[in-house]
Amino acid sequence: MLRRPVAITALLALTLSAAIATGADPAAAAAKPRPRARDLGVPFDGTPGPLNAITDVDGVLVGHTTLVEGSGKLVVGKGPVRTGVTAVLPRGFASMQRFSFAGWHSQNGNGEMTGTTWVEESGFLEGPVMITNTHSVGVVRDAVIAWRVAHGAADAT
Repeated sequence: MLRRPVAITALLALTLSAAIATGADPAAAAAKPRPRARDLGVPFDGTPGPLNAITDVDGVLVGHTTLVEGSGKLVVGKGPVRTGVTAVLPRGFASMQRFSFAGWHSQNGNGEMTGTTWVEESGFLEGPVMITNTHSVGVVRDAVIAWRVAHGAADAT
């Protein structure tokens, strides 16, 4: 049960889950644009920003890296590599000191998420939302913690 307003984590989880569940093909999507909800008459408050993107929201930062290296049969520790990670900082680099209200949702009941207990208990997100493949969740979590220790201000507690 969500006790706080659903924040960016739920939006990203729903978007990612919907894309996977519907078998979204980025190449096909680029070839034939789908109608936008606004164009279909779905009412929304406000107006879209200049890019109609999450980064139109003042202070939100988004970064993405995709690694595609090598080809052929998988050799553990050598490749080929097909992976990526997306980082969303809802309050920019101040996300470590200025928390955001948060909630979470798993649409299909099967997703690897780290930090949901804290979000559920506190109702806050402290830091970035990271999206990656299931096998990289632990590595990404460790990298975020290392980044936080190296770049973040000391906790108040």
